[in-house]
Amino acid sequence: MGNADSKLNFRKAVVQLTTKTQPVEASDDVFWDQFWVDSSTTVQDVFALVPAAEIRAVREESPSNLATLCYKAVERLVRGADSGCPSEKERQTVLNCTRLLTRILPYIFEDADWRGFFWSTIPGRAGHLDHDADDEGRPLAESLLLAIADLLFCPDFTIQSHKKNSPDTADDIRAIDSCEYIWEAGVGFAQAPPLNYLHDLNRTELLKLLLTCFSEAMYLPPSPENKVLNPWISFFCSTENRHALPLFTSLLNVVCAYDPVGYGIPYNHLLFSDYREQLVEQAVQILIVTLEHEAGSAASAQEVHTAGGPDNLFVNYLSRIHREEDLSFVLKGLARLLNNPLIQTYLPRSTKKIQFHQELLILFWKFCDFNKKFLFFVLKSSDVLDMLVPILFYLNDARADQSRLGLMHIGVFILLLLSGERNFGVRLNKPYALRVPMDIPVFTGTHADLLIIFHKIISSGHQRLQPLFDCLLTIIVNISPYLKSLSMVAANKLLHLLEAFSTPWFLFSSPQNHHLVFFLLEVCNNIIQYQFDGNFNLVYAIIRKRSVFHQLANLPSDTASIQRALQKKKRTGISRTNSVENESMEGSRPAVPAEPGTLKASLEATPGIDKITEKSQVSQDGTMVTLPHSDSPHTSTKSGIAAGASDSESNSERDHKSESARSRLSSISSTAAWSANSDWVSSWKAKLPLQTIMRLLQVLVPQVEKICIDKGLTDESEILKFLQHGTLVGLLPVPHPILIRKYQANAGTAMWFRTYIWGVIYLRNVDPPIWYDTDIRLFEIQRI
Repeated sequence: MGNADSKLNFRKAVVQLTTKTQPVEASDDVFWDQFWVDSSTTVQDVFALVPAAEIRAVREESPSNLATLCYKAVERLVRGADSGCPSEKERQTVLNCTRLLTRILPYIFEDADWRGFFWSTIPGRAGHLDHDADDEGRPLAESLLLAIADLLFCPDFTIQSHKKNSPDTADDIRAIDSCEYIWEAGVGFAQAPPLNYLHDLNRTELLKLLLTCFSEAMYLPPSPENKVLNPWISFFCSTENRHALPLFTSLLNVVCAYDPVGYGIPYNHLLFSDYREQLVEQAVQILIVTLEHEAGSAASAQEVHTAGGPDNLFVNYLSRIHREEDLSFVLKGLARLLNNPLIQTYLPRSTKKIQFHQELLILFWKFCDFNKKFLFFVLKSSDVLDMLVPILFYLNDARADQSRLGLMHIGVFILLLLSGERNFGVRLNKPYALRVPMDIPVFTGTHADLLIIFHKIISSGHQRLQPLFDCLLTIIVNISPYLKSLSMVAANKLLHLLEAFSTPWFLFSSPQNHHLVFFLLEVCNNIIQYQFDGNFNLVYAIIRKRSVFHQLANLPSDTASIQRALQKKKRTGISRTNSVENESMEGSRPAVPAEPGTLKASLEATPGIDKITEKSQVSQDGTMVTLPHSDSPHTSTKSGIAAGASDSESNSERDHKSESARSRLSSISSTAAWSANSDWVSSWKAKLPLQTIMRLLQVLVPQVEKICIDKGLTDESEILKFLQHGTLVGLLPVPHPILIRKYQANAGTAMWFRTYIWGVIYLRNVDPPIWYDTDIRLFEIQRI
């Protein structure tokens, strides 16, 4: 009954605030205490009892009352942080203020006139909020952020007190060393504090408020120069925050130590509430937002390695993690969580499946990007394959779901980053024995085969995946010189793609489509020149499909032939399947389209493949030499992995859209401004790298035909045995240098990441729906 009264009193206070046209004095504690002292409301209650329309009404009609409400709530948090919240009543007050501010802040951010409010000092009041009286008045935002940081290390509220029931149990919060109170064992901290679900709940609420503070970024339109720093994140991750190191370590350790399966009791997640999961979700979201802040230019990555390091301490700390056991802890933790949805048990739905894999992928990406020691550690062992399999699983699962296009991009970006390192290609030769529920053909082979067979998404995904084709094929090009032995299924997959992409109507229907053929020919050349001995399956597939190469060499370039080819298009698209493709792996699940009513956040345009990669040549001793940019036929500056592949067609009002629309990669409809002509076809046809393959066919086809006639063979195993022991030493052209296209960060990808990260956070925070129905400017929310 008391709870109902409490809600009623709280609702009365809200109504009073919205109906009062006269400003309420800040000193009127009887009035203001109704919001946090006299009530006990859950965060869901606060969202229900404080409607959006009423917040906006107060903002417009009695702004001074809204300003005083924010000021008094922050004052209460500062007071709680200073006192250490020794009593239950004070803790409840702090939680009430936290929930109220979480509700109100988005409506402050959505109004440009209010956005600076928290960064101004309030005349005559500022001194009350300062921890040190002699300090000049701090902006309200700084007082709020420092109070949250203090409260996250508040004994018996968010951390376990080290004192044992002594009379002065209330530790002086200003004197405690928060490094001794890190929330979980792991990086730089050995003791695992006892689990306390109340502490986890309180931490989660404070982190929710912190995330809301950082979300000002959502209300600013995307800026291509990406120079705008988020002042909330800048301050929180600066030396002004004395808890920056223990908090970063706590967030990271809580995420990487989390085990959703627990003791493995079937259905345990249905019997017990897991408060740690909510905390882990908030922790990983805070991490990716604070780490995104420094991204954007290659310069920021360089800064990490300079003596001073970047201003953002979270980026600085992440870049300095170097002990083997710490790197192993992070990698094993991320791999365990990403593999969680792949766990198959005999009892259906008996293990808990986590839902925050997108945030985990972004965190893994940040680690690889900012900490090169971590990237080399990942690639040094076969553990990298523990990351590869779940990434392919998520990509395969999301391929037909338009609402998960961002997940497709982040997965492909990670694979592109890894493929730029030689060790990744070498590791892929490890046999693949795991059986994960993916609808791909059954095969016996290596992880490289899995990665290549997975490329069936190119021919069976939805239209919006086309901008990723260049990226997906670049990954295969990068690893191809190191692949010792492809299975027959993978070899057929490669030739199937080449056959689909080399049809005249496809080549002539877009200015970029011929690049895909260049990539696939480069894959074949790399394997023939550098790994011929073990790749008899691929050689056999090339011999069987030799007509594809002859047709390419004799591709007609006269105007009449071009027009004839274009007449034929649109009948089949590129999703022609062969018999192998129709077999499904046992236990596989076909991708499902998004459920009706699903919300999705729009994405920024992704820069072209030439903008996000730089070419490196592998020299004799195995070192990489970066090559200067040149307009080679398949990296012309107009190409684009996603040149303009904005996830949302409704971005048309934005300035960048017109530019990206001009270079949209479209293989089905030729753009009005461009049409294929004979000069254009001749310009790239002459550069097709067919010499090595033609030489191979010239030597081997007569030999294979002779064996078949002499022995009357109809069984391909005998031919494969012959090819297995054959050699082309001295018969092929001089091997070309190995070219690797390494991922290179730029302002365009940084802007893409910002919209993606905040889009994920918006859609994942539905209970309570913190940003729902506010005027978001960074992206658009659409209902599918």
